[in-house]
Amino acid sequence: MKKRSTTINTKRKHLLWLLLIPILFAAAGIDYIVFQRVSKISDQNSTSTTVIDEPLTPKKNNSPINATTISTDNPIKHDVTIPPIQNGFAPVISNLNTKEPVVFLGIDDGANKQSFELQLMKNNNIKASLFLANRFISDNPSFFKDFMSEGSQIEDHTMDHKLLPALTYNQQKQEICDEADLFTKEYGRRPILFRPPGGSYNQDTQKAAADCGMKAVVIWVAKANGGSMQYQVGHSLRPGDIVLMHFRPEFQKDMQAFISAEKAAGLHTELLEDWL
Repeated sequence: MKKRSTTINTKRKHLLWLLLIPILFAAAGIDYIVFQRVSKISDQNSTSTTVIDEPLTPKKNNSPINATTISTDNPIKHDVTIPPIQNGFAPVISNLNTKEPVVFLGIDDGANKQSFELQLMKNNNIKASLFLANRFISDNPSFFKDFMSEGSQIEDHTMDHKLLPALTYNQQKQEICDEADLFTKEYGRRPILFRPPGGSYNQDTQKAAADCGMKAVVIWVAKANGGSMQYQVGHSLRPGDIVLMHFRPEFQKDMQAFISAEKAAGLHTELLEDWL
């Protein structure tokens, strides 16, 4: 009788284990599935927060995910700004009437492309508005992307570098707008400043520039050329002056002349775009 009771107890234990084993495996399986799901979510989050080196163009009322938003709580305030568009005409500027110790540099065309040019600007903390014409950069437009990465901006200088007053309004608009459209695709930012080739413009130029989204027609009051400085007014740089330079073989000498002139005048270079 005792032996029979022991056998029954043994069978009951075996039956209990048979019932428990599937439950334990099921529980383990659930834990494994949950672990897999958590791992996948973690992987997805780590991918979505990857820093994108290339600049993103902000969109109105629909900012891209993870786009950096610049705080406007304490914006930089200057004593003057670039004049606004009036009656459909973009303002023409060669100098900003500021008392701040700044000058603005615009470098034109883009025909000469040498690797040391950007390094020279970096070494001297120079950021500039690059007024590039497609005629001169179409062979290697990517060369100028690194300039943007270091804080300079690429602006509009027409498609073909023609003297604009000889063209009709529609022809001028095509030269300016086509360039702006092209640079938007190439560099991820639409130009906002326009420099007419040769500094030659008329009212059609001002209207066409405004109609193409330009905030100002930018000319100059001083020039770094042939390794020396040339001035339309006086014999030195003044606060707010806009200086012209070119991407030419003498780039290094011109840049050195500009740097020496701004130091002698107790000035430093800032981006004209920051004064809108």
